[in-house]
Amino acid sequence: MDINLKGQTAIITGSSTGLGKACAIGLGREGMNVVVNYHNSDQEAHQTAAEIEKVGGKAIVVQADVSKEDDVAKLFAECDKAFGHLDLLVANAGLQADAAFTEMTLKQWNTVINVDLTGQFLCCREAARIFRKQGVHEHGKSAGKIICMSSVHDEIAWSGHVNYAAAKGGVKMMMESMAQELAADKIRVNSISPGAIRTDINKNAWETPEAMEDLLKLIPYGRIGEGDDVANLCAFLASDLSDYITGATIYIDGGMMLYPGFRYGG
Repeated sequence: MDINLKGQTAIITGSSTGLGKACAIGLGREGMNVVVNYHNSDQEAHQTAAEIEKVGGKAIVVQADVSKEDDVAKLFAECDKAFGHLDLLVANAGLQADAAFTEMTLKQWNTVINVDLTGQFLCCREAARIFRKQGVHEHGKSAGKIICMSSVHDEIAWSGHVNYAAAKGGVKMMMESMAQELAADKIRVNSISPGAIRTDINKNAWETPEAMEDLLKLIPYGRIGEGDDVANLCAFLASDLSDYITGATIYIDGGMMLYPGFRYGG
């Protein structure tokens, strides 16, 4: 099977670090042009771009806050200026501002909702407008592809992280509604919902042997996920190999969604 993404262009929000970076480098390895987006981490964004170039892709770096409409417009305009077309959006940018529910401030709630949910809405809307205008073209069977980066917490409740879980639950329903509405335009929309992946955002869950031991109790497959696991899935969903898949949430979690506490009868 041939992924065949060479010459296509992707915008990946929040791709200076973490899962966004892994996906950006993975797509660059497949020969894609990649727009590396960041909010604050300029140095890391340029390092990501350099790694993309090293593995055979082309990259530009664009600073934009995805929760701001004008910044999103700038992000997509810079992509068009550099590459002249768009084939894929990976709406990945996200953050956490954790607190017990009764102690959570409105600022903490809004910070997460504005980036993790509204930010995806703004970017997906802009991408869909471009894809609808472009139509199906020589780069593949679809007019364009959107991948929403969600989480197992679009289904699994998460005490102490109500804002994050609410945002990801919103992403799931937003993605499905977009997929339904845009399918007639040959625009495919799907979600990737990772479980425990080895990134800095969850470092406290895996950096010590004791923490890793506790984490693995939640993962029937017996290992933590790596960035490349998610990047490989991202490349598949970006390719024509997945042309008949839209409106799907794919959980990449080593079985975390299987409620591992019930492995031995509950």
